Amino acid sequence: MAIAAGQWRQVALSDDEYFQIVELLGREPTSVELGMFGAMWSEHCGYKHSRPHLRKLPTEAPWVVQGPGENAGAVAIGDGLAAVFKVESHNHPSAVEPYEGAATGVGGIVRDIFTMGARPIALLDSLRFGPLTDPRNRYYLDHVVAGIGGYGNCLGIPTVGGEVFFDESYNGNPLVNAMCVGIAPVDGIVRAKASGVGNQIVLVGAETGRDGLHGATFASVDDPESSHRGVIQVGNPFLEKQLMEACLELLATDMVVAMQDLGAAGLTSSIVECASRGGVGAEIDVALVPRRETGMSAYEVMLSESQERMVLVARPEHVAAIEQVLERWSLHATVIGQITDDGRVRVLEHGEVLADVPAALYTDHCPTYEPPASESPAVVVARAQSPMSLPDVAPDAIGDALLKLLHSPNVGSRRCVYEQYDSTILTNTVVGPGRADAAVLRIKGTAKGIATAIDCNPRLCWLDPFEGARLAVAEATRNVSITGARPLGLTNCLNFGNPEKPAGAWQLKRAVEGMAAASTALGVPVVSGNVSLYNETAAAPIMPSPAIGCVGVLDDVSRHATQVWRDGDTVFLLGTGTPSLGGSEYLATVHGEVVGSPAMLDDDAERAVQELVRSLIVAGVLRTAHDCGLGGLAVALAEMAITSGAGFSGAPDLAPESASRIDEFWFGEAPSRVIVAVPPTRVEDIERAARARGVPSRRLGIAGDESFALSGTEPIPLQVLTHSWDSALEPAVPSASSCQPERV
Repeated sequence: MAIAAGQWRQVALSDDEYFQIVELLGREPTSVELGMFGAMWSEHCGYKHSRPHLRKLPTEAPWVVQGPGENAGAVAIGDGLAAVFKVESHNHPSAVEPYEGAATGVGGIVRDIFTMGARPIALLDSLRFGPLTDPRNRYYLDHVVAGIGGYGNCLGIPTVGGEVFFDESYNGNPLVNAMCVGIAPVDGIVRAKASGVGNQIVLVGAETGRDGLHGATFASVDDPESSHRGVIQVGNPFLEKQLMEACLELLATDMVVAMQDLGAAGLTSSIVECASRGGVGAEIDVALVPRRETGMSAYEVMLSESQERMVLVARPEHVAAIEQVLERWSLHATVIGQITDDGRVRVLEHGEVLADVPAALYTDHCPTYEPPASESPAVVVARAQSPMSLPDVAPDAIGDALLKLLHSPNVGSRRCVYEQYDSTILTNTVVGPGRADAAVLRIKGTAKGIATAIDCNPRLCWLDPFEGARLAVAEATRNVSITGARPLGLTNCLNFGNPEKPAGAWQLKRAVEGMAAASTALGVPVVSGNVSLYNETAAAPIMPSPAIGCVGVLDDVSRHATQVWRDGDTVFLLGTGTPSLGGSEYLATVHGEVVGSPAMLDDDAERAVQELVRSLIVAGVLRTAHDCGLGGLAVALAEMAITSGAGFSGAPDLAPESASRIDEFWFGEAPSRVIVAVPPTRVEDIERAARARGVPSRRLGIAGDESFALSGTEPIPLQVLTHSWDSALEPAVPSASSCQPERV
């Protein structure tokens, strides 16, 4: 069937890209080939605008087992084991149907992990919404949280950490990033690399339907809410649980040559990527694919993104044994094709050839773009405005400002979110949500543990994408370090607006450069990631939001720190970071402004404070540590007091000098600062260790009592402080007992 004029635009291909395909093939593509090219050359699969920048990221280290290019990255943690992890987005689907969009986002990232032969042990999420004063944003928050909890809880994988941020730029375009961490033997990691001419291609899991059709191309266009709901996948977590256990059982044997999840672009991407990585060809007959809907065309079968499906490559003599394993898990295996030696991906239906294209044309020939990039004039103006032009806080109003900040949706308690997640199932969780800046999990059968966190401050990335991304890397690694873990690897989810516009191209380019600079300086490579572009509505693009996930290792999991202090502890501030009001939560919450420059990251100072805190925890000197981040010093101290159920009394000399601004001292934000607390018997140990490493230390006060008092301020009853912080999100999120809001 001839391709109609402009038909390629329906699969998000430009005119130039279509004519390039015609030139590569030496003919017009068939309709099935056109759909496959549209999917594989989409931004979601082909990384057309991001690939030139991603090459700048450091990806290697002696402990890196698998870097970017596979389903997930992996780092060696000792004892012959590897941590396998990745973060991915499900932003556009969640904007259209938040429950299923979030749920299937969890399902997809979990499959990426167990496809590698790793047992998933932890989930995290990074979420962004518009202000909760808008009922639509409340709806998004309620249903996304319910979708994450509904799928993850049913799978039996704990959700142990994450973050939530609110800003007007996410109106109509929420961000839902899901991260998963698994554990596998280093020598047991499986790659999605097909090999062996004559080996069978086996489809496993759910039957194929029309849900998720054009999902990859849908994620590569603007304004997701204008799209049809038909592109949204529908998940079945109980089937995924069966699939996960069956696949892990199979991967523990030598029966499987390669395995690939059917995620974005469905059969198209899984077959093409397996063949391309292995340098082989593949031939499948779509007539053999089990379907749950009648009348499906070959085009629909190849592009469906129905969930809970996997492709295996196996030697013919092992197919019967594979079927027996799957039957024990109430699953079916269907041989749909075989590996060939000609490097071509061939799609047949009842013997009729519908597509016949070299695999490399789908992958290696996907075009890349570096459009003109320039900073938004509005951002230049905002960054140039000095926060010092705004009024300082009066000394007697510090307490009121603090309570207002604690009640901000960006600062307040996330308890009403994470209590909807099971954070302790599998009994690996040592430190779960709300107790520390990163989650800590034990690795059973060893003395080891891992710590993991995901972080990003979009305001700082908006004001300065380069510095904002550097600060995000520093924060993620710092949060892992101050539990006592040694950061080993990063994963990222790059959420940006339209890269074809100068401002969007600038933000993407500069953010990746900043991420590369920080990860190189801190010695923590990027081993996996995902890019989600075109996150904007007709109103505006989102704030640039490069979410950074980090995984680190504790050699002795019993030596870890939380942010909980005890009565009588002496509280210190470690680090040299100079606080800035630029882009701070204080300016946004109290003054309604996002202006100024973010605090600058000093690589040497950041490394020094992280190494100092880690060494103190490993030595058993330190058990309490908390990052001094969003909201500044006053908010960090208040968070520790609330979490600990023990107040704080500031040292008499703690207040700033008269020449300094009070608000900058208490609410200014900066990297490379950590608050620690120790018993009086350990005070000299802290000061001695800080001097030895050249890290400034300052006594802040004493923990204890039932009130919270900064120097020179009226004490605030701890109960008042806690209520302000604890109620920040409650009106917007259903109670834990109501779990799943009605889907609409």
